[in-house]
Amino acid sequence: MALTARAILLTFLMLIAASAGMPLPSAAADEAPKRTLSLSATGTVKAPPDEVDISTGVTSDAPTAREALDKNNDAMARVVAALKDDGIEPKDIQTTDFSVQPLYEERKEGQTTQRIIGYRVNNAVRVSVHDIGKFGQVLDKVVKLGANEIGAIEFSLSEPEALKDEARKLAMANAIANAKLYAEAAGVELGPVLTISEEEGSYQARYAVPAARQMSKAVPIEAGTTSVEIRLHVSWELK
Repeated sequence: MALTARAILLTFLMLIAASAGMPLPSAAADEAPKRTLSLSATGTVKAPPDEVDISTGVTSDAPTAREALDKNNDAMARVVAALKDDGIEPKDIQTTDFSVQPLYEERKEGQTTQRIIGYRVNNAVRVSVHDIGKFGQVLDKVVKLGANEIGAIEFSLSEPEALKDEARKLAMANAIANAKLYAEAAGVELGPVLTISEEEGSYQARYAVPAARQMSKAVPIEAGTTSVEIRLHVSWELK
């Protein structure tokens, strides 16, 4: 039986490849590339936070460094003692800053040097409170006892993994719904999932409270809600 021109050409190429040690052509080389659809989707779950971190501390000024340090130590000792009395464990109180700096007189016109008129001592701690319900009371107490620096307040979740799983399910459901919509609009059908990759978002909210020296009642604190967000990138084969 006579060979077709295509068969003769294929046989000739195979002989050349074999003699040159080259890999033989396969039927896969004749296959068309797969058609795919790739989408990104986000899943977000909101929940009330169950813990809060706060930066607080004492700044003290005095004519000498020794006086400023003693003044600061006394106030800081009262603040730390109050935190522990309210059930804050030592492991949840961490010093984040300590400094002693000179204070200079205001520079006058033509003056080339500045005279030191005192010293400033700053001692700051980071405090983790696991009972948000009493956070306002704790904040009020430390301010009354000498804390005159209040930094950022950060609400967060102690165990976000369960909410992350819910966010993953929502993200995947959103991705599938969008993929079906695109496939229907394009007149094709979704095939098997080819790839799934995850991009994690943030789940912390922050706000600041201005410093105050005296408060007559517990500070009103609104924790609001904290969001856990997961972003997925998914690709499908199209039929």
